[in-house]
Amino acid sequence: MMTAAHIPGFLETLPPLRGRIQADAPLAPFTWFRAGGAAEALVRPADADDLAAFLGALPGEIPVHVIGACSNLIIRDGGLPGVTIRLARGFSAITAEPDGIVAGAAALDVTVAEHAAAAGLTGLEFLSGIPGSLGGAVVMNAGAYGGDMATVLDWAEIVTRTGEQRRLAAPALSFAYRHAALPPGAIVTRVRLRGQRGAPALIAARMAEIRASREATQPIRARTGGSTFRNPDGQKAWELIDAAGCRGLTRGGAQVSEKHCNFLINTGGATAADIEGLGEEVRRRVLAATGVTLHWEIRRIGVPAGKPEVVA
Repeated sequence: MMTAAHIPGFLETLPPLRGRIQADAPLAPFTWFRAGGAAEALVRPADADDLAAFLGALPGEIPVHVIGACSNLIIRDGGLPGVTIRLARGFSAITAEPDGIVAGAAALDVTVAEHAAAAGLTGLEFLSGIPGSLGGAVVMNAGAYGGDMATVLDWAEIVTRTGEQRRLAAPALSFAYRHAALPPGAIVTRVRLRGQRGAPALIAARMAEIRASREATQPIRARTGGSTFRNPDGQKAWELIDAAGCRGLTRGGAQVSEKHCNFLINTGGATAADIEGLGEEVRRRVLAATGVTLHWEIRRIGVPAGKPEVVA
């Protein structure tokens, strides 16, 4: 990837920002896989108004990428050209209301669940089992442990690629499995989630149950990206992967988890190409063994440093 350091004057062509702009910024430290390339320009806006003004003045031909907690993301080794936007402090406030939570898109799902529990609100415990931030949870209609965003979202505030700020009611997002119909290029900045009054002891017990289940069944202490492939209709991805003999399969420093084989892990030193290439090999083997095509749940963005090799 050509970086801003190799394009004289690139940063000077970007609109003004009250937040921070960093050239040729390493992104691997942000990702849960701890792998991947750099951002040509990493933009961290101060707040939604700052983001809207920046996007409104940004030339349309400059590509824009958005990253959050990077828990379900592969950033390819060649990095991200153009502008990469990361929402941080100005987008992390959480406010409890009598019947819900209003939170910024950068707030972590588990932190939102904890605030809801502290306020005596039930219905949001499932968020404690989802790694990542709230904006990404909306975009992917994240769900686990009997709940998903589609069932609790009241509205989402967004900034469009042209800098317009809008509030969308949940029906406008046409939620589907791991999908929300946001306008192209839109960035979620803040959301409201519904909750109901509940017994604090029961809420705490449910969250403890979710934490224990994750600890027992998922490699949560490894460098992983969470659930790799979507569950096909009526089937479980991990069962198909196991049936195809892929449990423990490796490529470079990447491995199919022995604990839960719908998780890929970086055992140390894996490149993004190792991880993505291993995932593609898993898809190939599952298709050959079962006739089922697995579809990625992990997002993969950026420029490859080279063509991934197929696992032998």
